[in-house]
Amino acid sequence: MRNSLQWIGFLSVAVAFSLTSCGGKPTGPQAPPPTAVSVYTVAPGNATYFDSYPATATPLNQVDIKPQVAGNIVGIFFKDGQQVRKGMKLYEIDQQQYLAAVNQAKANVAVAKANLDRSQQDADRYLQLAKDSAIAKQTLDHQLADLEASKQQLQAAQAGVASVETNLKYSTIYAPFNGTIGISQVKVGTAVYPQTLLNQVSTDDPMAVDIAIDQAQIPEFTNYFSNAAKTRKDSIFTAVLPDGSIYPYPGELYLLDRSIDPTTGTLKARITFPNPKDELKAGLTTNIRVKHVASDSTLLIPFKAAVEQLGEYFVYVADNGHAYQHKITLGTRIGGMVVVRSGLQPGEKVVVEGVQKLRDSSAINPSPERPIGK
Repeated sequence: MRNSLQWIGFLSVAVAFSLTSCGGKPTGPQAPPPTAVSVYTVAPGNATYFDSYPATATPLNQVDIKPQVAGNIVGIFFKDGQQVRKGMKLYEIDQQQYLAAVNQAKANVAVAKANLDRSQQDADRYLQLAKDSAIAKQTLDHQLADLEASKQQLQAAQAGVASVETNLKYSTIYAPFNGTIGISQVKVGTAVYPQTLLNQVSTDDPMAVDIAIDQAQIPEFTNYFSNAAKTRKDSIFTAVLPDGSIYPYPGELYLLDRSIDPTTGTLKARITFPNPKDELKAGLTTNIRVKHVASDSTLLIPFKAAVEQLGEYFVYVADNGHAYQHKITLGTRIGGMVVVRSGLQPGEKVVVEGVQKLRDSSAINPSPERPIGK
């Protein structure tokens, strides 16, 4: 019991001493000191840089070769993958039935002509008799009707000839334009029908390459159609092949698609490249580099100032002793710097070092600004 009283007395003295040393007033948690950071002043500058876009090579013109009549393939007149010229004979379908139909149709025309001649002679004779009142008017009317029917039968027979001659013509299939033909999907003896896929022919020089650009870049790409841009086209569009090598021929903007993809907010841009050595194959995946010679209004900041969160980028802007988070849109990296497309204004100060310790509205203590890299 005595020991307990002594222990309680000791605690009372300790508490009293503590209150006396603090002026008798308890203190709460104090705010952390400002975070030491270094900053960089955003300023416009001149920069030359490349934007890179994934791309796919595609022919400017490509068609499926399909028959318009049925029959068996009796002739193939090319080698798979060879260059073809417009009008070159590619396939032939068995023509026997179509030749027979043409002969039959021509015979029908001959018969129709003979019937017309006979009806014309009878009509001429009946007209003469009618002048002499030697026949009834009804008889003349019937003969004139027969004459008109014979004329219509001849026209029908002639149309039949045109129809079967068209079928005969379609039994031979020709190349629609200069290009490269693929691997044949049928062999000699194969029975084919209208819309059976026989092959494909595509142009290959020049070759097109498609990229998807953000809708915000449409005005920029539209300017590439100008005469000034065309005079420096060799410095705008270059292709990087899958092995990492640079394609030796420059590209030129061919067209911008008519509509924006609503799901991605992008627009297809088509660029054409000379392809004399057939290095660009349809379906080839590559990258297109678009060279930008930026004006003096281009904003560059150190890339380490940007913080990525869920696919978006932010920076901390120093203002009156605090750091405020700003969302930005980045462009291409140029060494340790990066192009800022939107979100910052010249003269603003972004935090470069100490970013990891900050939250929105954190108190900061900026150190004197030094040039980047020193």
